[in-house]
Amino acid sequence: MSSDLSPTARALRALEILQARPGTTADQLAERLGVTERAARRYVGILREAGIQVESSRGPHGGYRLRRGTRLPPIVFTQAEALGLVMAVLDGQPAATEADDPVGEALGKVIQALPENVGRQAAVLREHAKAAPDRHSARPDASITSALVAAVAARHRVLITYQSEAGAAWKAEVDPWAVVVRHGRWYLLCHSHRADAIRTYRVDRVRAVGQTAHEFEPPGDLDPVALLEEHLGTGWEFPTRVVFHAPPAEVAPWIRPPMGRLQPLGNGCVLVGSTSNPAMYAQEWLAAVPFDFRVEGGDELRAAVAAVATRFAAAVVPQDGR
Repeated sequence: MSSDLSPTARALRALEILQARPGTTADQLAERLGVTERAARRYVGILREAGIQVESSRGPHGGYRLRRGTRLPPIVFTQAEALGLVMAVLDGQPAATEADDPVGEALGKVIQALPENVGRQAAVLREHAKAAPDRHSARPDASITSALVAAVAARHRVLITYQSEAGAAWKAEVDPWAVVVRHGRWYLLCHSHRADAIRTYRVDRVRAVGQTAHEFEPPGDLDPVALLEEHLGTGWEFPTRVVFHAPPAEVAPWIRPPMGRLQPLGNGCVLVGSTSNPAMYAQEWLAAVPFDFRVEGGDELRAAVAAVATRFAAAVVPQDGR
C-alpha cells in the first residue's frame, strides 16, 4: 500500500477490508495496510470514533468484524479498482460504451458516483476504449439467469423449457448444480431427470424456468468448471464419431471439449460425442484439425462433412471445367 496515504484514507481502506473479510485480525489488517499492528488498531479506533460499530473478539475465530446491521458509507473505489471494473465490463459487454445499453447505463451511474480524481480516468477509458464483439459469445436473458442462479443457491429443482440451435424444443426437470461462464457463453450444469444424466445447457437457449417443490443435494466433490468441460460434448441430438489417423497426443490440442471425448484406437484415436449443429461441427471444428480423419457417424455429420468437401472441391476446379 502506498506510504503517502493520509490517516483518513487508511481508515477507509481498513473499513473496506473489514467489509470484505470479517474476522480480520490486527496483524492481518496491519499487513494489508502496510503499517504496524499498533497503527492498525489506531485506524480501527478512528472508525469507532466515526460511529462505525467495529466488534472484536479473541480466540482462533476472533478478529475484527462490523456489527450486523451497521450502516456503511458509500462504496469507495481506488483508481486501479475503478479502471479494472471498467475494463472488465467492456471486455464482457462491448456495447457498454453506448449510452442506451442497460449495462452501459449502470456503468455510467457507477462512474458518476465516483470522486472526481478517481472517476475522471474511468470516464475517459469508457469513452475512448473500443471493444470488438465476440461473435461466439451469447448473452442470456437476465431474468432467466437470475432464476437459475437462485435455484442453484436454494438447491431447488426447476422445470426448464429449452430450445436447441436446430429449433427442437423440450421441457425437462433438472437439478441445477451450477451456472458457469465459459468463453463468453453461459451454461447450466445440471442433472437432467428427463435423461437421468448430467447435462450442460446454454442459458441463452433456456426459454422459461418453472419452480418445483423438490430439493436436491449436489455432489459433494463438485468441480463445476471441470465437469462442464467433460460433458459439453454429450447429450445433444446428433451423435458423432470421428476416427483420426494420428496418435491422441498429437490430435488432442486441436479438440475442443464440446466436440466430445478423444480415446485411443489402434495407431490413432477416435472422437465420440454429439452435437446440435452438424454443419458448424464440420465446417468450423473438424475443418480446422490438421490430420486425416474418417467420419463413421452419425448420418447428419457425414452429410455435413460431404457438403463442406464438395464446396471446397468446387473452389479449386479450373475455370474451363477440366
